[in-house]
Amino acid sequence: MGFALSKMQLTSTAFEQGGRIPAKHTGEGEDVSPALAWSAAPDGTRSFAVVCHDPDAPLVSKGTYGFVHWVLYNIPASASSLPEGTKEYTSGKSDFGKQGYGGPMPPNGHGTHHYYFWVFALKEELNLEPDLTLWQLLEKIEPHTLGMNRLVGTYSRA
Repeated sequence: MGFALSKMQLTSTAFEQGGRIPAKHTGEGEDVSPALAWSAAPDGTRSFAVVCHDPDAPLVSKGTYGFVHWVLYNIPASASSLPEGTKEYTSGKSDFGKQGYGGPMPPNGHGTHHYYFWVFALKEELNLEPDLTLWQLLEKIEPHTLGMNRLVGTYSRA
């Protein structure tokens, strides 16, 4: 199937689609991941992966663009949500150079950035190793992706 949107839905109690991400979930606040929940996963889903990417970041490096804030995977099919500040499952490496969530914090005066939180439904339990970058993860999960969708939040600094 590749990377095509599906009927799966991704929501958060912290912000609505297109809404402003609360400071609590940014580098200017507590820097904890927002609670996320998904529904309508495709039949045959065996695991999930979640990522957060800022395509508005003015960075291009090694054939990629934007800034990766979160890479989380090896989430079992029995899960349909992640609590705020989750430390569960396997963390990949963000563009901060570390595991775990790193919240929005665009450069001062850079305007509003869009943060894409993605959920991927996979037809296999891949048991992937820790520390994968977003781009490594996408390469490994693409052949196993049954569906995906996103929730977009915004943030800007004064």
